[in-house]
Amino acid sequence: MNWFANLFSPRPKTPSTKKKPAPPTLVGPNNQLTCSEPVATEHKKLSTATLKKLAPLRDMEDAFVEQLAHTTLRYTQGSVIFRLGQKTNSVFYLLEGSVELQPNSDNRYTLSAESSLANLPLNSGKVCGATAFAKTDITILAISGEFICRWSGKSLQQSVAFELIEIELPEQISGNRFFSSFSEAYRENRLSLPSLPNVALRLKEAMEQDLGINEAVNIIEVDASIVAKLIQLANSPLYSPISPITNCHAAVTRLGLDQTRKLVMGISLKQLFRCQNLQLMEKMQSLWKNSLYVSSLSFVLAQENGSVNPEDALLAGLVCDIGTIPVLHFAEQYPNEYPNLDVLDSAIPFLSPPVGALVLHTLGFPPELADIPKYAEDWFYESEGDQLNLVDIIILAKLHSYFGTHRAKEIPYLNSIPAYTKLKNGKLTPDFSLDVLHKAKHRINAAMNFLS
Repeated sequence: MNWFANLFSPRPKTPSTKKKPAPPTLVGPNNQLTCSEPVATEHKKLSTATLKKLAPLRDMEDAFVEQLAHTTLRYTQGSVIFRLGQKTNSVFYLLEGSVELQPNSDNRYTLSAESSLANLPLNSGKVCGATAFAKTDITILAISGEFICRWSGKSLQQSVAFELIEIELPEQISGNRFFSSFSEAYRENRLSLPSLPNVALRLKEAMEQDLGINEAVNIIEVDASIVAKLIQLANSPLYSPISPITNCHAAVTRLGLDQTRKLVMGISLKQLFRCQNLQLMEKMQSLWKNSLYVSSLSFVLAQENGSVNPEDALLAGLVCDIGTIPVLHFAEQYPNEYPNLDVLDSAIPFLSPPVGALVLHTLGFPPELADIPKYAEDWFYESEGDQLNLVDIIILAKLHSYFGTHRAKEIPYLNSIPAYTKLKNGKLTPDFSLDVLHKAKHRINAAMNFLS
């Protein structure tokens, strides 16, 4: 059983010497649980150092965190802290004890204050993604709703127009010559950035002039490998074809011009993931393989939810880590300066997002795609509106891609991220995450085979 299945598996009951509390009262026509009142409320401010251990407060300015209103709440065993679907103006963190979180009526998991995941919020966004019960006497930190507005406002402001984002390296590598040189080259726009292959570039430029199917086919047919891929895709389970496609014109007609353009760009991106150094080329190949998986997951999640164009999601998944390419090329240019691969790996999460945004902006990608690298692993990003959007899809796909890997211990629980509450039916159940994706395995494999 994989990590995610374990996450939602029922826990065996353990004997307890404490007297069991009475079950929470059910009220109203929908039998909704009544939230419990805290037995104690303290307005004493926690230290900035303590608050800065929490995500995403650790990424915010000290001056803002120091002024942030917060309250410490104490609850007894059996209390209901918040309900699934409840609207809230606070973000909650577990400081002491254990809580049980129930994303739906059939599944639950336990979180202890001793766990590293206690540094992540129990909820985020404006709607709670689970019902939280106190398994023991607990202490909860409630952060003001101002935090939600500030974090969302920051994200929205960053997406209005492109600007170079300051690269902030961890203290342990901030003095490293290689990373300092890379950061300087980024700030001064001296990085060697990848460019689109000829067919993709010509098709992109032609589409901006409102070309027809015949003109698009003439451009695409110059590259036989792309023609073969498009025909393969048009006949794949991704599009559930009724009759077989045998030529480029029929494939473009079935797929549509806009989808064809995005798919040609997706096919062409593979050519960017190359370098001469054998060690670094292995990194490139691993990066491409991971991008394929995230892209395929994104395509299926978009198809299942219906609010995002699957081809947009496919392309967004492929480019979410594109900022790593200039990092590896820079390392190839200075083979005697770049650190060992483990240190390089540890720095990539800090270097790739801002550089990826620069790459996509330079390549002329629209803002909604150019912003993807910045937010792909911003688990607590909250997009505007109630519907799932492209960034939400990529965040969920990225999160899914880490299930069963060593990164699984570092990621937040699904129900604690804002994108969770925007899924179809308002929740990401184990049935959706495991069963649907398992049933869609042939579609995921088809997407990966098409792009590889």
